[in-house]
Amino acid sequence: MFAIPEQFSNATKAHFESQFAIFSSLTSKAFEGIEKMVELNITAAKASLEESSATARQLLAAKDPQEFFALSAAQAQPNTEKAISYSRQLAAIATGTQAEFTKAAEEQIAETNRKVISLVDEVSKNAPAGSENVVAMIKSGLGNASAGYEQLSKTAKQATQAMETNVNAAVSQFTQAAQTVAAKAAKR
Repeated sequence: MFAIPEQFSNATKAHFESQFAIFSSLTSKAFEGIEKMVELNITAAKASLEESSATARQLLAAKDPQEFFALSAAQAQPNTEKAISYSRQLAAIATGTQAEFTKAAEEQIAETNRKVISLVDEVSKNAPAGSENVVAMIKSGLGNASAGYEQLSKTAKQATQAMETNVNAAVSQFTQAAQTVAAKAAKR
């Protein structure tokens, strides 16, 4: 009988360690995603500053208003393409970070479930006679919780896929609209 409290104590310790591990893993993944976004933004800002300076020099060197407006219109297409590229890269970073979050969480939860089931099996070996119904209820509860988590995980994956599809559709619509505007500007 004295082994059961020790088993629960060890299981509680393992659970806290597991929770800390998942927290650390998710925090690390979040910082990696933020780092990628910051790097993307710095790169985009540097490129934008350089291109703006070059464009300003070209516009200031224009000899007449027609040349000025022609140069302005010529910048619409490249700027649109850069904005689209930036949006796609940002969406890829967000989607990748979400996928890493999901993977890390799934791995940690699977490990925790395995440990809990192992503990229940071990405790049930030492359980007094007549407690089979209680052990069966505990195992059933664990099974239901596991099934609920799997359903939640599937739903989260579907939501992530829907978000990715919507972002890609929005980027495509933006691309088409920007190309139309750029084409009209180039004709003027």
